[in-house]
Amino acid sequence: MLALNAALVGAAALVAGLIGDLHLLAAIGIGIAAAASALIVNQVLLRRRFSPLERLIEEMEKVDLSRPGPLLPASIDGVGETEEVERIELAFLRMMRRLEAERRRAGSAALHAQEEERARVARDLHDEVNQSLTGLLLRLEAARAEAPPSLEPELAETKALANQAMFELLQLARQLRPTALDDLGLAAAIAGQVEQLGRGEIEASFATEGDFSDLGDDPQLVVYRVAQEALSNAARHAGAERVEVTLRRRGDGGVELRVADDGRGFAFEESQRGLGIAGMRERALLVGGELRIESRPGAGTSVRLLVPGQPTPGAPGGESRR
Repeated sequence: MLALNAALVGAAALVAGLIGDLHLLAAIGIGIAAAASALIVNQVLLRRRFSPLERLIEEMEKVDLSRPGPLLPASIDGVGETEEVERIELAFLRMMRRLEAERRRAGSAALHAQEEERARVARDLHDEVNQSLTGLLLRLEAARAEAPPSLEPELAETKALANQAMFELLQLARQLRPTALDDLGLAAAIAGQVEQLGRGEIEASFATEGDFSDLGDDPQLVVYRVAQEALSNAARHAGAERVEVTLRRRGDGGVELRVADDGRGFAFEESQRGLGIAGMRERALLVGGELRIESRPGAGTSVRLLVPGQPTPGAPGGESRR
């Protein structure tokens, strides 16, 4: 467009010079000067016109939907922008906020559906399979009373296996649906997880700070599940000898969870191999939280979850135009 405008202006000046009986070289010089002037003026005007659009493109390229509140500006001020660019920017901001809200709604619905299914499976395990094992134990006890002494060791071993199956079944049911989270609260539920981990060969400690009783159901569930997955990774994959868990309430009403171990750690390319990191990160996004993981081979792993406080009703942050 610049070249076309410059050529048109230069040709017009050349023709005007020839019509005015100027010397050919003088007319050509006037045409070249006019074309150069038109090129410079048009370039300056177009640069001023398109620079807001270039800034908008740069802002669009920074958007990352895998992060909470994907780096969107709080509002549109319209300073130094053309009307068209401001309209595009407003439309883009509205679209991204709709996408963010829809993602949260869909993620929250998926989270609730998953937890309801976990609760249903836990109830089935407890009410049906556990009842069947209880009946099996009663029949074993009845058979043991009438069995000859030679079968006593085998019946005792079978009964021990049935008791072990019942214990593992109850543990699985508790993992599927944390009843302690409903009955005792977030801190007590995580403390139970840490205590259970510390019964093995791993030295586990738990420190808490603040009150979590007013925390919403979704944030509590997300924090608990992230802690559960991080502790599971430390026990199964990290080969850790010591795990430290810290849970504290921040000054803004948010929650910070940190799970650190002294295990073998992992490289970045290993983070997608069954460690549940994608699931933890997705859960964090559902409540506007952020998951930070620091790890390298031989240096242990630190999982840090930051969940912001609930927004104050009527707080600023909507779209605006000045």
